[in-house]
Formats: sequence, structure tokens, C-alpha cells
Amino acid sequence: MGESGMENETKAQPPAASAWQVKQVYAMAVISLVVGLAIGYLFRGSQSPAPPPPAPAVSQQSPAAGAMGGQTPSLDQMKQMAASKAAPLLEQLKTDPNNTDLLSKVGDLYQATHQFKEAAAYYDKALQVDPKNVPTRTKLASCFYYQGDVDGAISQLQQSLQYDPKDANSLFNLGMIKLQGKKDTKGALAAWQLLLKSNPQLSAERKAMVQKLIADVQKQSKG
Repeated sequence: MGESGMENETKAQPPAASAWQVKQVYAMAVISLVVGLAIGYLFRGSQSPAPPPPAPAVSQQSPAAGAMGGQTPSLDQMKQMAASKAAPLLEQLKTDPNNTDLLSKVGDLYQATHQFKEAAAYYDKALQVDPKNVPTRTKLASCFYYQGDVDGAISQLQQSLQYDPKDANSLFNLGMIKLQGKKDTKGALAAWQLLLKSNPQLSAERKAMVQKLIADVQKQSKG
């Protein structure tokens, strides 16, 4: 979303439309729980999970879609493709079981096809070798959340922040999980405010998105 689009949203609207907009902002943000890679991915997506959290739609930019003649493959087809791509990696892991890069790649394949239990297992193995790998731990937290384990997800993000207190993705996701999974508006606001304070390098667009989330949550809390 561009800055001009955000500016247009500030115009006065009926309460019903305003409430709908807040939900759409959350929907755009929550997808980061699946991706959980870097600040550049925080604001991608179009669907919002509800307890128990469902997986979002497959990205239209997926290479698999191109292989299917431009049509987005079904979840079962994606799982089959993931299994095919994971096979050589799993074979390599037989002789190199502690290769964190391979473990994470397998986890990524399963996560992308919404096989969160399987993905979590490989992320966990990678973290046993390299516990300070914040991006991998953030992805593990996402898997826990999408399995319905909100407390486990929060615990993983808190561990990530012990290693890197300024990690933008961990702070952003922590805020989203506290808001969506715990209805903890104060906790969400604290995480996002710390995100902005500790990451002055954020682009204007990303900063505006977080600021809008904060403003909308504050407005809803007062209402």
C-alpha cells in the first residue's frame, strides 16, 4: 500500500466503514505471521486468521502458479510439490543432520504449504544447533500460532527478543499475536511502540503502517 492510499484513508467515514478498514489493516498485517522472515515482508497478505488460525491463501506470485499455467495450485498440489522439493534436501540431511541451512529450507517448504507441524519440527531441529538464529525462531513462532499454540508462539518471540531486542519482525509479530491471540491491546501497543523506537531506519511506508495499527487499536480501546 502506498503512502497516498494511507492518506486517503484518513478522511472521515461512517463508523461501519471505519470498523471495516481496521479489520482490513489487521488482515494485511497478520500474514507476516506466516512469512516471518524480515521487515520487508511484514505487510504482505490479504487474509486474517481467526481462532483456530487458518492458513492464508497461497501467494499469487508463487513459482508453482506459473508451473500450473498461471493458475494458483490447490493446497494438496502445493503439498505434493513441497514433498518433491524436500526430498533431495532430506536426502542430504541423512549425511549432514545438523546442517541448519538445510533444516530451515525444509521447514520453509512445509510452512509455505501450511504444514505447520512438520515445519515446526525442522525449525526446532535447526534451533537446537543454532539457538540464536532469530529469523528461524520467529518462523517457529508463526508455526506455533497457526497450530493454535498462542502461548508457545509468544514464548518463542520473547526468546528471539532476548537475542535481539530490536528485531523488527519479532516485535511486530509479538504485537499481532498478543492482539489477535490474547486480546491484549496494551501488550500489542507496547511491542509496536518499541518497534518504532528501536528501528528508526524503517521506511516511511512501513513506519506509517505500524503507526496506523497503533492509532486504530488506541481508537478501538477508547471506543
